[in-house]
Amino acid sequence: MSADLSDCVRLDIWLWRARFIKTRAEAGRFIGKGKVRLERAGESRRITKSHFKVRAGDRVTFMRAETLIDVQVVELGTRRGPYSEAKDLYASCQD
Repeated sequence: MSADLSDCVRLDIWLWRARFIKTRAEAGRFIGKGKVRLERAGESRRITKSHFKVRAGDRVTFMRAETLIDVQVVELGTRRGPYSEAKDLYASCQD
């Protein structure tokens, strides 16, 4: 990870800001169960720690209910805003 922390954010915070999960606490529990996979630079891994840092360009994959969510992180965001802001934080990777 680079020394400049402004280009990354905790995974639980990003999932919350992108409005995939309702609360940060819920996001932390979800990640802790090992339900999130992250791909960076062609390398994929299962994430189990909510403090894992994500950055633009990372690909995040997980299941919510019966739906596979597969997105690329486009922006990190600065707050949990309305859906119109949240949808700008990611791009769908599904065909």
